[in-house]
Amino acid sequence: MDNDFTLFPITDFDRVKKQLLNWANQFNICCFLDNHLYQFQSSGYECIAGVNALHVLEHSSGSNALFHLEQFQKQFPDWLFGHLGYDLKNEIEPLHSDHPDGVDFPDLFFFVPEVVLQLNKQELSILSNGRLSTAEIFSSIMAASAEVPSNDATSLLLQSKFSKEAYIESIEHLKKHILRGDCYEINFCHEYFAREAVLDPLAIYHALSVASPNPFAAYYKINGRYMFCASPERYLKKSGDTIISQPIKGTSKRYLQDTSLDIQSRNLLFNSEKERSENVMVVDLVRNDLSKVCEEGSVVTDELFGIYSFPQVHQMISTIKGKLSKGQSMVDVIKATFPMGSMTGAPKIRVMELIEQYEKTKRGIFSGALGYVTPRGDFDFNVVIRSIFYNRPNQYLSFQVGSGITYYSNATDEYNECQLKAAAIKKVLTNAAP
Repeated sequence: MDNDFTLFPITDFDRVKKQLLNWANQFNICCFLDNHLYQFQSSGYECIAGVNALHVLEHSSGSNALFHLEQFQKQFPDWLFGHLGYDLKNEIEPLHSDHPDGVDFPDLFFFVPEVVLQLNKQELSILSNGRLSTAEIFSSIMAASAEVPSNDATSLLLQSKFSKEAYIESIEHLKKHILRGDCYEINFCHEYFAREAVLDPLAIYHALSVASPNPFAAYYKINGRYMFCASPERYLKKSGDTIISQPIKGTSKRYLQDTSLDIQSRNLLFNSEKERSENVMVVDLVRNDLSKVCEEGSVVTDELFGIYSFPQVHQMISTIKGKLSKGQSMVDVIKATFPMGSMTGAPKIRVMELIEQYEKTKRGIFSGALGYVTPRGDFDFNVVIRSIFYNRPNQYLSFQVGSGITYYSNATDEYNECQLKAAAIKKVLTNAAP
């Protein structure tokens, strides 16, 4: 594939973004990543998409999936889009996963796209493999509809795998593990789901984007399985020999109608000893993970306890950087750092065992990572959270929420934090209009 993009000026960014997504959705495989105009340290592309698949890599955990990913990247040193499922942990450590998974995304999926699209306020850049010219693709996108389908998901019957009482009981059990010294912190999640779910995927994605526009958003479609993502969190970004991770730990509510309360909530988050202790534990874990693949002494905490505001919540985000040692491949970095510490806790292996013991659903693509790889080997992956998953053939819809548990956690407060994180998704799935 030619790696020279053709640039086409645009005048209506919002309209073109809708047209681009409507055009991409005609294909069985597409990945649309949206920054929603956030400006922050190490921002990526405003919008980037990989559309249609020339070559596909799909593997289950336990089938040497990561080895095959490394070979795939060598065979096709090109643009790649795809995801890493949480249960790849079973290849990295001696772990297993036996819970049900109603969504059934592959544990690992990457594809070489036929078309790569980059969109910003001024222009749409198009890269094609030559089957269609970039001018033909641009004309086709400009001819696509800019209409947003209506959200008619109101008939969904959402159920939880945990009652409030069962959730609180599980938290108390986990705190006993912490007291015994099994772990310091554990990320505990639970699933909401709906069966016989019939909906328009584009309508749900647009409604979620309106309710919760976040910097690592995505519309991801692979052969009848969909992810509508409103993630605020980056897993890893590589630029040259620099690697950056930005874990989130710490959440407080937004008060958009009351500036005074909103500032108070932000300040309470920044000064919370509990949230700071959770955040610094994850920072230490990420620093340790990155030190396995970075030059000695190069791993630094670029920002500690940064407070960033999103539509529903304030978040505490820290930034860790390092300089990769020579010869480290993307798969080497994944093996050293995956799953991300913000979605496990510490120490990582023991908490992943406890996650399997106390959670009731296989995480699958949830708390995995979605992103892209450039022909030069740079990459950027999000953390798959605040996301809706939909298996269209099976009519199964799912989303998961969680929080970090320490000994000082109040189980009822943790349950309420999960409800806060789920609020935007529940609104999308229970209202007739975005």
